[in-house]
Amino acid sequence: MLRDWLDGEEKVAEPVSVLDAAAYILEKSGRLSAWKLQKLCYYAQAWSLVWDEEPLFAEPIEAWANGPVVPALYQRHRGKFHVAAMPAGKATRLDATQRETVDAVLDAYGDKPGASLSELTHRERPWREARRRAGLAPEERGGARIPLDDIAEYYESLYSGEDA
Repeated sequence: MLRDWLDGEEKVAEPVSVLDAAAYILEKSGRLSAWKLQKLCYYAQAWSLVWDEEPLFAEPIEAWANGPVVPALYQRHRGKFHVAAMPAGKATRLDATQRETVDAVLDAYGDKPGASLSELTHRERPWREARRRAGLAPEERGGARIPLDDIAEYYESLYSGEDA
């Protein structure tokens, strides 16, 4: 757990939220489509589960028709095509390890358009399985929670070179 030592007292740091992660991504990348921001947050969460062995943020991710979406983030950018900043988030809440993970995600996925990232997530098991379990066709409106265990297992298999 993250800890701050201040005046000899142990203080627990505030947990990172998806808004903090989004603020960091926007700080590093500049203005992004809301669609792309959602996918980058999803991939940051996925790779944090693999590389850091813990979630980057606690908010749930759902399998919507356009790919994985964090509803708490969606509520902040709803109605906007592009997002330039996330004032409700604080990029400084991410520690060095978390920033390193997000930076690696931006290096790997940051040059891809939002539509390409959405297509990629549609081919990956966590999104497909969440939709299947909920009885939703790929293009059907609606969402279903994507379990963190499913995300971690799938991306770990990619990382370790196992059959995904």
